[in-house]
Amino acid sequence: MLELESDTLDPLDVQLLCALEVDGRASFSRIAAVLGVSDQTIARRYRRLCAEAGLRVVAVRDAERLGHDQWMLRLRCAPDGATVIADALARRPDTAWIGLASGGTEIACMTRPRHPGDHDDLLLGKLPRTPSVVEIRAQQLLHRFYGGPAGWVRKFRALSEEQTAALRPPPEAHGPARLEPEDAPLLAALERDGRATYPELQRATGRSESSVKRRLAALLGSGAVYIDVEYRAEVLGYPKAALLWITTAPSAMHSVGAALAGHDEVAFAAATAGPSHVVVTAVLRDTAHLYAYLSGPVGRLEGVRHVEAMPFLRRVKQLTYAGSY
Repeated sequence: MLELESDTLDPLDVQLLCALEVDGRASFSRIAAVLGVSDQTIARRYRRLCAEAGLRVVAVRDAERLGHDQWMLRLRCAPDGATVIADALARRPDTAWIGLASGGTEIACMTRPRHPGDHDDLLLGKLPRTPSVVEIRAQQLLHRFYGGPAGWVRKFRALSEEQTAALRPPPEAHGPARLEPEDAPLLAALERDGRATYPELQRATGRSESSVKRRLAALLGSGAVYIDVEYRAEVLGYPKAALLWITTAPSAMHSVGAALAGHDEVAFAAATAGPSHVVVTAVLRDTAHLYAYLSGPVGRLEGVRHVEAMPFLRRVKQLTYAGSY
């Protein structure tokens, strides 16, 4: 279990973050009732987390459920070009989890396609024509072991099973995971604020409130869209992040990925096509923690043949937020 190591946040703050990971659109009154505090306390803590921890609740299109290809990119750049390119990538709506590594000459980036074939514009169009990009390595994501709707902060285990069950929204009828052209205004509003009220969504879409409620329930129920929580992990005492490119025996790919999903340090893990077989985003306290994790839990996994660790020098973008932190 992860331990909170923060001078800024306390256990109630972590409980609130966990509650929002369970249901990002839960009302303050519902969260307050489950956590045993007042509505005003939850509202005040939420505002403080937004101001001091970079908290944002946003809707995310689930590329895996929608059947859209996703890629992890590694871009080796000229020393004077990496920051400019990383910032330009961060402004694109089809990118996420961008970091600078290797002394500031390498960029790691995940694509988040909004439509089938969107990666062609980036991989075959813009990046190859960028003079400062020296080398492009792209590995397609094949299967997600952890991440997406499953958030990292829940690994603090700040909520009991009963509290989690009380916060979990009731299951909706499952239809096909599909986005329609008329969903664009609704998704745009939710990508700005995943907690936007139904009257706000009604104004943004021009649809009736009942229509908005039904369509959002269908999108969430099918898994086409989920509500995610974005925050700065350093305020929890975990300021370091690293990508791990793991090579396994082919027969061990799934068992290694499933084991990694259970590690407290792992915020994201997926099988990939390419020289490595599994890519992991690890969130860590410091360099010593990275060493202990690599030499201990990762090193003991049966089937792991090689690990390349790529610590981030600077994180440029998480899900939607672009900026240095």
